[in-house]
Amino acid sequence: MTALKYFEEIVERFVELKNTSELMIDLAYSALMLNSKELAEEVQRLEEYVDQLHTDFELLALKSDFKKEEASGFLGLIRLGVATEKIADAAAEMGEVVLRGIEPHPILKLAIREAEETVTQVCVTEGSPLMNRTLKEARVHEETGMWVLVIRRGEKSLRPKPDTVIQLGDILIASGYAEGVDAFKKLASPERVCDL
Repeated sequence: MTALKYFEEIVERFVELKNTSELMIDLAYSALMLNSKELAEEVQRLEEYVDQLHTDFELLALKSDFKKEEASGFLGLIRLGVATEKIADAAAEMGEVVLRGIEPHPILKLAIREAEETVTQVCVTEGSPLMNRTLKEARVHEETGMWVLVIRRGEKSLRPKPDTVIQLGDILIASGYAEGVDAFKKLASPERVCDL
């Protein structure tokens, strides 16, 4: 592997670490605000993924053939990786609050009680009009009132953007009003429900 290719792979891993830890913080806050065990469980799943990703990132950085004068730059990069891993750990601790059923602070309790939102997850199955369409084209929110927070694709969890293409087998985690859940499920899995 060339030095440039190695560097590109290290940067790619770091970006994935950073993006995943940011996503985890967003999900952890949402789990707390919505008192959602589903979101808290997703945060825990992602924390395990980040642990492995961080180890792979550090090993890749250490295996690189950097020159003596590049050592401090690589040390900085490794420290950034450690910081993103700590952010992921903090998000997991926030999710633990929900999973353990720890009584939230009275102000947070009031916010949860006032919230009319719910969280659900669905799997995109064969025959879904969402398949191979971007999130923008799919108009999920307009059709169902649900906002897609995360797309789980295999081992990866993606923070969806308007141009993210929805694929067969994707698991969509969304929040919105309870009235939109059935429409959301039918849109993603019109013929059958898949195992999540």
